[in-house]
Amino acid sequence: MKTALVTGASSGIGEELARLAAADGCDLILVSRRQETLESLARELSVAHGVSARVIAADLNDPEAPRRIVEEIEKEKIPVDILVNSAGLGAYGRFFETDLAKQLEVIRVNVAALTDLTGRILPGMIARRRGRILNVASTAAFQPGPYMSVYYASKAYVLSFSEAIAEELRGTGVTVTALCPGPTPTEFQERSGVGGEALLPAPFVMDAASVARAGWEAAKHGKGLVVPGTANKLLKEAVRLSPRRLVARAAGKLQKRRIGRKS
Repeated sequence: MKTALVTGASSGIGEELARLAAADGCDLILVSRRQETLESLARELSVAHGVSARVIAADLNDPEAPRRIVEEIEKEKIPVDILVNSAGLGAYGRFFETDLAKQLEVIRVNVAALTDLTGRILPGMIARRRGRILNVASTAAFQPGPYMSVYYASKAYVLSFSEAIAEELRGTGVTVTALCPGPTPTEFQERSGVGGEALLPAPFVMDAASVARAGWEAAKHGKGLVVPGTANKLLKEAVRLSPRRLVARAAGKLQKRRIGRKS
């Protein structure tokens, strides 16, 4: 039986990915700050699918958290066959007006923790010549994002990092998939300070379950990149073909319009 480690598993896309892993018969290691929520999900999935579900309450903003997570897994001699890096943070506002500590927290969770966990778990996958890594990026990865500059930049890192190591791992039996969803209603919006209003209209917005399924299926088949939804695929191509300065300006206008804030 395979084991999947899922970060950000207490809500949103991470929770839906954990559900899909359990439905496929994977034992689970669920990681999030919210222990009670994780324990409830672990009990539910264990009963529903007959899998083992272990909970590790950890704040990935803590630089020591990835090391402690992996040490706990290794102590129990649990090989991780599938790593799902779904935990993520965002911060809204002009960079120079926004709390720097919050912006650095975004980098630690979205970039440093993801890289740290990947670096610690990947050698075991290579040694066993099998493994899947699914990194949750965003369509934000394809463009600069005024008013969420650090978040957009962090997702560009996730995409670039995923594509680069996917190439490095060719022939090893280990694959890396970058999941780049468009706007997806989850708790992320409230925690980021942007409220619940969608950034883009309905054709671009997908629910967390649909996004997770697209990412899970892509990872199972070793696909390097998946952008769920036809509208989001078209938007990605439009961004790629447009001048970067105009893309940044358009993204900035959308961000301001979402919460009615004046520049």
